[in-house]
Formats: sequence, C-alpha cells, structure tokens
Amino acid sequence: MNAQLFALAVFDGVAYAALVFMVAVGLTLIFGVLRILNVAHGSFYAIGAYLTASIGGAIFAAGYAPWLALPLMFLAAAIVGIVLGGPIERLLLRRIYAKEDALQLLVTFAVFMILEDVQRLIWGTQPYFEATALQQLGNIEVFGVFYTTYQLVVLPLVAITVLIGLRLFLRKTLSGKLILAVTEDRETATAIGIDADKVYLLTFVVGAALAGFGGALASATTSVVPGMGADMIVLSFAVVATAGLGQIEGAAIAALLIGLGRSFAVYLMPELQVLIPYLIMLLVLLVRPEGLFGVVRTRKI
Repeated sequence: MNAQLFALAVFDGVAYAALVFMVAVGLTLIFGVLRILNVAHGSFYAIGAYLTASIGGAIFAAGYAPWLALPLMFLAAAIVGIVLGGPIERLLLRRIYAKEDALQLLVTFAVFMILEDVQRLIWGTQPYFEATALQQLGNIEVFGVFYTTYQLVVLPLVAITVLIGLRLFLRKTLSGKLILAVTEDRETATAIGIDADKVYLLTFVVGAALAGFGGALASATTSVVPGMGADMIVLSFAVVATAGLGQIEGAAIAALLIGLGRSFAVYLMPELQVLIPYLIMLLVLLVRPEGLFGVVRTRKI
C-alpha cells in the first residue's frame, strides 16, 4: 500500500467512523439511562436520511438556496426525535421498562419492522440521493490526495462537537445532572423528587434525534435505500459492545477503531470488509467481556 492509498484508507475510515458514532452514541445513551437495547434505533437513522433526501430534493428543485442543506439536517433530526421518538417512548416503551430483557428486545424489534414497512409505504423502494451539502463544500487536498471537504472536515468536526457537547450537557447542566442521577439509581432519584419519567422521555428523544442526525449526515454521501437502517443498527451494536454498554467516550474510540479497520479491509482485503468490524468486536469481548471501557457492575436483586 502506497502513501496515497494509506491516506485514502484513513480518510475513509474517519468519515465512516463519524457517521457510525452519531448513531452509536444515541444508542449507548439510551441504554445507559433507560437500560433498554433499542433495535428500532436503526429505523431512526434511516428515516432521518429519507427525510433529508426527500425534503432537500424538493426544496432545492424549487430553487431554494443550497446553504439550507445543513440546517435541513438539523430539522430532520428534530423531527425524528420529537415526532417519532417521543411518542414511542411515552406510549410504548414506558409500559415495558420493568419487563424482562427478552420482551423489551422483541418489542423494539417489532417497532423496527413496522417502521421499515412505513418507510417502504412512504418512500417506496427506489433509492434517494441528495448531495447538495457535499457538492457545495467541494474538495480539499491533503497529502497529495483530493478528498471531499464534507467527509474529511465536516463529519469529524460534527462528531467531535456532539461528543463534547453531550459530555458538557450531562456534567454541567441541570437536565444533564438529573439524567446522571436517574442513571445511577432511579429509586433514590425518584425519592428525592426527580421525575424519572420526564428524564427517560428527554433521553430517548435526544438519542433518537442523534440517530436521525446521523442518517441526515449520511444522506449526502450514500444512496438512501430500504434496509440501510438494519445495516447501521447491527454495526452500532458492534460499536457499543466493543466500547462497553453506556460508555459515551468509549463509543467514539470504538467507532474510530471499527471505521479504520473496515476501511483498510476495503483496500487490502475487500472480501473481509463486512466481517472486520465484528472480528474486532469478538476479539475485544474475548479479552474484556464488559468492553474496552466498560466496568463490571453489581446487579440489584
């Protein structure tokens, strides 16, 4: 592998890791607080992508300014979090928090399957593609390699901003501290007057919005097609398991590790590109079953 191919592999890996992190951090946030593995998270990612591609295609075809591409992504994320995530948590998930883990998994899987059919009903099976944001920012030359500014600069910066912003939100704001209190001990937090139901709702909305934002960002770099949510949720589970359940900073490092591993496999061993992320996860879990940054917790009985 020469220097240019090496640089391309690194750039591809970083860009891909940024997208995966956006989805995985929402998944790990939801699990860290609600203690539920949300399989429907992949559908939030796909719907965010569909909303951005379809609305963007319509407004830009009508002659609106291309700079609206990035604000549109935030709008799509907000719609996914508030309009979709909020009702699902309030009307469905709230009924199963005290149920067995297997039932929780089956319920969220059922939601995922329903949302997959809803996507086909609304958008059909034809691919959508809306690359205005990517095209407007052009290319940048680094180490003699021309690469899109959107993927090399914007995606990593957005991922870093989300990581820092999320940590500051959890540690410095009142809402964030309430979330941490409920995460540590819901019973005690409720006893001192914290409304755990509102904390759960806020957490799920934020987590769903992050997944939708990840899909919105991805819509500029890939075709939006049926099944993309399933691919992303499996990969996000690999990132979360590698990092350790509930580990936000760990999810960023695990996403980067898996993104780079997958990217180098594309250039060196294309037939293994799909397998590499899960091999990394397997190797980590064999050595550290709790994940790279996970901690062993005692279980209340």
